[in-house]
Amino acid sequence: MKFNVNQQDLQQALSHCQGVIEKRSTLPILSNILLDVQKTKLTITATDLDLIFIHEIENVEVLEEGKTTTTSSIMHDIVRKFSSGKKINLTLTDSSKLHLESEKSIFNLNCISSSEFPLTDENFNQNEFLINSKHLLKLLNKCKFSVSNDETRHYLSGIYFHQNEVDDKNYLTAVATDSHRMSISKIRLEKKIDFDPIILPKKTIFQLCSLLDNYDGEVRISNLKSKIKFELKNSILISKLIDGKFPNYIQVIPKNNQKKLEIDLKLFLNSVDRVASVSQDKKDGVKFHLIKDTLNLSVNNTNSGDGKETLSVKFDHDLEVSFNSRYLIDVASQLDGERIEFYFNDSGSPALIKDPGDFDSIFVVMPMKG
Repeated sequence: MKFNVNQQDLQQALSHCQGVIEKRSTLPILSNILLDVQKTKLTITATDLDLIFIHEIENVEVLEEGKTTTTSSIMHDIVRKFSSGKKINLTLTDSSKLHLESEKSIFNLNCISSSEFPLTDENFNQNEFLINSKHLLKLLNKCKFSVSNDETRHYLSGIYFHQNEVDDKNYLTAVATDSHRMSISKIRLEKKIDFDPIILPKKTIFQLCSLLDNYDGEVRISNLKSKIKFELKNSILISKLIDGKFPNYIQVIPKNNQKKLEIDLKLFLNSVDRVASVSQDKKDGVKFHLIKDTLNLSVNNTNSGDGKETLSVKFDHDLEVSFNSRYLIDVASQLDGERIEFYFNDSGSPALIKDPGDFDSIFVVMPMKG
């Protein structure tokens, strides 16, 4: 195996591999990436057995075809320190070492035979549909912060995707909740698709976001029983799904919240962030003291002190309620419009948050007691 590849192309692929490979794997082969060079193409594969990432680099100068595996983290660390955009020469030596050379740098990395690398060859092409990458990224970003970290309730440790119909229009809807807050976002589908409800794991969500951040195009999605595949132009992500039943989220959405609070989004976000500065982990409650057209924000931390701020708002009632400041910042950071709308019932009931700039997304946040 012998080939030459551009440093930037290789570094980008290896960076994505780092998000897949576990830092401490009991199987040495799972710390490695598979390098497969054929014709004018280098295919790089990384897996933790639950998630598989495959990336193709085209227009590679291939002098000799072949494949091998080597440690992902070490190769990534070396390649990112090579001069940007320079050519890297890679050769598999007779002693099963991967020889890397760029400018005046030379490295020889240990390899494990490619025959030991776990691969899947399942056919996913039964149920597939196309979705715009920006639309998919929107669903992920609007929901990912509400995913639960509680491993005992594994069915909440991901985003629930399902197809639904509203007013004779088809939507792909994403939902996430940790039982303290909930995010719901949907995108319009041109037609009904063949897609069963799934729960996408947290690790897959963040890996997919990383791939979509710098990608503009169509994503081909196909699911088969307990797995799902996302195909981009040069990348494929295959993931196991969470086996479990997602709770009936519709019944949690507040139906009788009539007290509307309207605030300038940027002012609100900056104010909450400022007053929450006295709470190092931003988990202390930010108290809303609302009177007509005025919002008094306050945070009190017994160890570090307190902070207060007053905002002019649109509100016609009196209300006192507290929220986890991190939850408010997470929601406000994902809104598209210039204002944020809260809908309250009373100080003990969940608040409904809407974005005037995005009618297809809503958020529910539980108040804090005391």
